[in-house]
Amino acid sequence: MKLNWRKIGRSAWEFFKTLIIAFILAQLIMVSVAQAFQVEQYSMEPTLLPRDRVLVDKFFYRLRQPRHGDVIVLRYPLNTQRNYIKRIVGLPGDVLLIKDGKLNVNGQQTNEPYINGTPQGNYGPFMVPDDSVFVMGDNRNNSEDSRAFGALKKEFIVGQALLIYWPLTRVRVLASRFADNRQ
Repeated sequence: MKLNWRKIGRSAWEFFKTLIIAFILAQLIMVSVAQAFQVEQYSMEPTLLPRDRVLVDKFFYRLRQPRHGDVIVLRYPLNTQRNYIKRIVGLPGDVLLIKDGKLNVNGQQTNEPYINGTPQGNYGPFMVPDDSVFVMGDNRNNSEDSRAFGALKKEFIVGQALLIYWPLTRVRVLASRFADNRQ
């Protein structure tokens, strides 16, 4: 049996071109549409735990505005080389007040079943500027968030965390939890 080296070479070249195109497309998707992130801190506990891996949509906020309850990845304003993950609790124009561990948005107490324990301390009142959002961790007593670094300018938002995909025992969709679900 005689091998046709020319045919083998063409097949290998086609396979190699397909791999290059797939790699380039994967890079474009990661840069502009979706990206995987690993949680490194306890500030979103119990919703997210260290070593959870989440898929972040980087495209949604080009089509719609952020909403109350969205879990987002952000570039930390005091060191933009670091990424944090937090929950949006205040939108532009909202007036926030934290008193006796309860978050009030525009004078209405929010229902936040996802927070870890009773938050300590008071904050506000604070009005969120037009170009910003207010973010907090679900583990309010162990979270460096907008209470520490101020309102987050929208340009620092990387994207919305959509789901936990690893570890397999924790796979689930991360839904906006309190979008106007006030008590």
